[in-house]
Amino acid sequence: MKGEKRPFLVVASDLVPALEVKWGVKLSVKKVLLGSDLENCRYIHPIDKRECPVVIGGDYITTESGTRLVHTAPGHGQEDYGPAWKRSKKVPYVTGIKYGLPTLSPVGDDGKFTEEAGQFSGLDVLGDGNTAVVNHLDGQLSILMEESYRKATEQWFASVEGFRQAAMDAIGHVKWIPPQAENRISAMTSSRSDWCISRQRTWGVPISVFYHKQTKEPLMNEETINHIKCIIAQRGSDAWWYIKVEDLLPERYRDKASDYEKGTDTMDVWFDSGSSWAAVLGKRAGLNFPADLYLEGTDQHRGWFQSSFLTSIATKGRAPYNSVLTHGFVLDERGLKMSKSLGNVVDPYTVIEGGKNQKEAPGYGADVLRLWVSSVDYTGDVMIGPQILRQMSDIYRKLRGTLRYLLGNLHDWKAEDAVSYHELPMIDRHALYQLENVVKNIKESYDNYQFFKIFQIIQRFITVDLSNFYFDVAKDRLYVGRSFQTVLAEHLLSLVRVIAPILPHLAEDAWQNLPFPYTSEDGSVAKFVFDSRWPAANENWLALLPEEVNFWAEILELRTEVNKVLEVARGGKLIGSSLEAKVLLHTSDVNLASLLCQMSTATNDADNLHRIFITSQAEVIPSLGDELTADVPYSGECEINVKKVWIGVSKAEGSKCERCWNYSPKVGSFPEHPTLCSRCYPVVAIQSPHAVAAVS
Repeated sequence: MKGEKRPFLVVASDLVPALEVKWGVKLSVKKVLLGSDLENCRYIHPIDKRECPVVIGGDYITTESGTRLVHTAPGHGQEDYGPAWKRSKKVPYVTGIKYGLPTLSPVGDDGKFTEEAGQFSGLDVLGDGNTAVVNHLDGQLSILMEESYRKATEQWFASVEGFRQAAMDAIGHVKWIPPQAENRISAMTSSRSDWCISRQRTWGVPISVFYHKQTKEPLMNEETINHIKCIIAQRGSDAWWYIKVEDLLPERYRDKASDYEKGTDTMDVWFDSGSSWAAVLGKRAGLNFPADLYLEGTDQHRGWFQSSFLTSIATKGRAPYNSVLTHGFVLDERGLKMSKSLGNVVDPYTVIEGGKNQKEAPGYGADVLRLWVSSVDYTGDVMIGPQILRQMSDIYRKLRGTLRYLLGNLHDWKAEDAVSYHELPMIDRHALYQLENVVKNIKESYDNYQFFKIFQIIQRFITVDLSNFYFDVAKDRLYVGRSFQTVLAEHLLSLVRVIAPILPHLAEDAWQNLPFPYTSEDGSVAKFVFDSRWPAANENWLALLPEEVNFWAEILELRTEVNKVLEVARGGKLIGSSLEAKVLLHTSDVNLASLLCQMSTATNDADNLHRIFITSQAEVIPSLGDELTADVPYSGECEINVKKVWIGVSKAEGSKCERCWNYSPKVGSFPEHPTLCSRCYPVVAIQSPHAVAAVS
């Protein structure tokens, strides 16, 4: 009829003959348009009647099937959303972004339509959902043809079957950290099918094969590979795309260059990265095959760990690594995955250098970040955030304070001042026993990559064993002898070296401030901390008898109980400082009583019980009577290793020494220095000729 609007079909011009055959009709071309002429036209969606724009998608649309007019889905396709890349000019096509298309995503992770799909919600896309959509379009007279097709692409495969058993055998020769990682790599390798190593992508490392144009037979041999290898070594892998076939072929094939074309497949990136051991370990000076260690996240058992393993087994007959370390992922301190949208990303540079708001994001330095890394059990996911970093900074300062204490109290130290091991008091020998065990345990933890154990060992050692006990008990001896400094020097040299791999800046800072030169075992002076060697094992320090070790454990436990009674006495105003107190002890256990008596009357002042308790006197009494307990204002009972001990606290006897602040009946006994005790008097007297004469 005159004036009737007739519908037209828009198809790619070079598809007209194919569509005539497929549809069984003769098509009449009424007008030829450029695709760009249709850009930004509008059409009505056949299902929900939305008005949508006509867009121009780009080079990723082909004429292999259909009409060349395709559906664009920004919510489901990288090319549709963007960016997609043209191989020739590297021009980005950002279809969805360019045209402002909404990212509608009506298909869920389970392969079913979501509520965004309206009436098709809940249907399986590849099953009843597909049928329902086709039926709906057919009912709306909006479908011309339904056709099933399968796209087949020739691929390159690497057969794993031929060396799978060799791979399974080799797994057991690798050290897997943590050990359960071996089960994971074994399961994935045993079930591995043939490996598809080619990809049809416009980027990546090309598979350098030529195909005969007529027979499609591949041309790839040692001669062609070596020739292309030389070209790529000089010009890079992109040379494959822009150099002509005749120049890519070796000389003896060039007269037949017109018969061949270049392959367009690229290498699977996992095959590419999995071959990195050959390019790195086999080519660079100073590196050897196999690698000592590979480390990456837990997801790489199916990725880089496995691809490296398979390529190496296939060509070398062994794994490319001796050890493999697997770690988890970093989350925020609430356990959430970091993302810019949540604003919970912890930037390492901000941790080190600080942010714009120094109050909210102070710069902690690299060592605090490294200390945090050492503190976490990386075999699982780990957390980091402002509060965790503040705690780590406090621990770092505690360790730094310990090194400052050691350096400050060794300002006048010389190696010739050292006291021999057998002349040291028991408490000093026990301190060296603990130090040697710490160094030994840290070495084992480094060897096993258990850095969190190193962190725990060091933190406990400096806080509990050193600061809370040994430094506290022994600091008074700095005034009267060199044995304490002998032990401090050993602690300083050992601690600085064992923390250096984790805290290199702090360790080097301490090393540059050593108050004495350090000479390595080979006689050279270690100018930097990493010029020195790991502390040599000293079996003499570990030679304490088991009963000695147990005794010191009991003494430390007893000290804790004594401190409790001292605190009660301090609260009752009997004493202020613990040096104003005298401690009385009684136990019915014969062995413990004997040992305590020996320590309370020890000729070596450093081992005396009252030095351990930091009181002026300590006495072990053989029995308890009503008269005695009535004269002791504060007391208590405890159990030390199932041995009952009574503890009493009274005022110390004598007067206060003005030099060491200990109370002693001997204060006032020396005319030349009436305010000194019997321990301090000889030290001061040596510095005074008149006093020396008086003593002699």
